[in-house]
Amino acid sequence: MTAEEPRPPLPPFTLATAAAKVRAAEDAWNSRDPGRVVAAYTPDSIWRNRAEFLRGRVEIQAFLRRKWDREIEYRLIKELWAFHDHRIAVRFAYEWRDDSGSWYRSYGNENWEFAPDGRMARRIASINDLPISAADRRFRWPAGPRPLDHPGLSDLGL
Repeated sequence: MTAEEPRPPLPPFTLATAAAKVRAAEDAWNSRDPGRVVAAYTPDSIWRNRAEFLRGRVEIQAFLRRKWDREIEYRLIKELWAFHDHRIAVRFAYEWRDDSGSWYRSYGNENWEFAPDGRMARRIASINDLPISAADRRFRWPAGPRPLDHPGLSDLGL
């Protein structure tokens, strides 16, 4: 897909298209491929991730490289929270370990705003990290997209 082609589903969103957008984002992030992920954002996309402020694909891609160098064995589940017109609210959790072998589950909320072409123009993320034991992990599928039959956040009680 070239940068000029739309990224469906396009706003305004319905329940079905908002849910599809969320799953597409989850799958892209679970690829841990910064180039694939950044293609879903406008060239001048604005981010707040925790206390870090980013602007544009170059900064976002560098951020994602740093993130996945640090967050080893990353597995993410996103869930649609709300949507309206060209905005989507998502809650998520992801599990990862650091290079010392300590495991974490990170919980968060994101607010997304989309351009007419379906690319995300703004992402605002608030995230908290909870240390967990390896035995408490719940996201154990092989690297890559979450299997379609794997429970979501609500099903897992998260």
